[in-house]
Amino acid sequence: MFLGQNCLLSYSVFDMISLIHEARLKAKVKRRLRKNSSRDSGRGDSLSDTGDVVRSVVPPTSPKGKLLNRRSRMGKGRGLPKKGGAGGKGVWGTPGQVYDEDKVDVKDPNYDAEQENCVYETVVLPLDEETFEKTVTPIVQEYFEHGDANEVAELLAELNLGSMRGDVPMLAVSLALEAKASHRELTSCLLSELCGCVLTADDVEASFHKLLKELPDLVLDTPGAPQMLGQFIARAVADNILPKSFIDGYKGRVDCEYARAALDRAAVLLRMSRWTGLRIDSLWGSGGGQRPVNQLIKEVNLLLKEYLLSGDTVEAERCLRELEVPHFHHEFVYEAVIMVLESKGNRTLQMILQLLKSLCASTVITVDQLRRGFERVYVDMADLSIDVPCAYSLLEKFVEQSFDTGVIDKKLRDLCPCR
Repeated sequence: MFLGQNCLLSYSVFDMISLIHEARLKAKVKRRLRKNSSRDSGRGDSLSDTGDVVRSVVPPTSPKGKLLNRRSRMGKGRGLPKKGGAGGKGVWGTPGQVYDEDKVDVKDPNYDAEQENCVYETVVLPLDEETFEKTVTPIVQEYFEHGDANEVAELLAELNLGSMRGDVPMLAVSLALEAKASHRELTSCLLSELCGCVLTADDVEASFHKLLKELPDLVLDTPGAPQMLGQFIARAVADNILPKSFIDGYKGRVDCEYARAALDRAAVLLRMSRWTGLRIDSLWGSGGGQRPVNQLIKEVNLLLKEYLLSGDTVEAERCLRELEVPHFHHEFVYEAVIMVLESKGNRTLQMILQLLKSLCASTVITVDQLRRGFERVYVDMADLSIDVPCAYSLLEKFVEQSFDTGVIDKKLRDLCPCR
């Protein structure tokens, strides 16, 4: 009996020892896992019921990727950057932040007391003769296109003209002599606008003195330069940018025949303005697009009548170009065909046909303007036949001959109406 009790007691002690040993092993494994948790936190190691370490198949996370994650590790915040993006090196600060001016460090080895109150300005070098022509010429040529004198004044004010200021009117007038009548009118307006803000009266006077001296060279390119320069002088005197004594100062002291012709032209125009009321301000006329339509129609009819009297095709072409209305040439074609229908004569038909052929060959009248003029005649034939009973037969004859000479194409010929 005592032996059985001793065996039972010894067996219980043995079990207790094994349980304590097993508990120590589990505690040791747990300590080891806890120690390596920061390094192997992504592996997901765990203990099984038997105490063995079980590793999951979850791939480990990179510490670098963990640093790049902006989410709060404390479970708080919205993942926004710290301090609204104004913290750290190499940042500009929060939006709208105003920085104070940097204070000058007197102890800085590069500090210079003389430069502390310096004012820095942009210095524009004065233009020389070559640079002046290359810079100002495009400004004047663009002005001929847009006609805005204020823009020219602003561009010239940005330049340091220096001693070349007096050459601005000379350059503008020289370019206008080779341009159209409307461009010469714009040049006269430009000189009047620039005098007082960019130019002085002395600058304008000095420019015209130079132009009179340069007339022998200007005549080589523009034969009518003396007369046109005289008109510029008369217009400048009328606009009060040239003194009235400018012409009188040359009396008896002019040796150049071209300069004498220019001054005589200016003196005659000024006398006519005083005696007959000639308007010097409209001396050059206005551009084609600025004239009334009724006036343009009258000038076109006058041009055609003069051509029928003289038969000079070259002069008619020159007059049509001087009208400066390429968008209105369909009216010229329309009036020419109407004149053929109303004349009822073969001479007028042949002369108008020759004129249209010459103008189309020189591309003064475009195909579009020619077609539009003929189509207008086709539309108005019902009304024209009331005044001219044989208008349809005359039109068919003129259209057929125009097609034979190559003035119009087959498509425009086939559109011709018949009674």
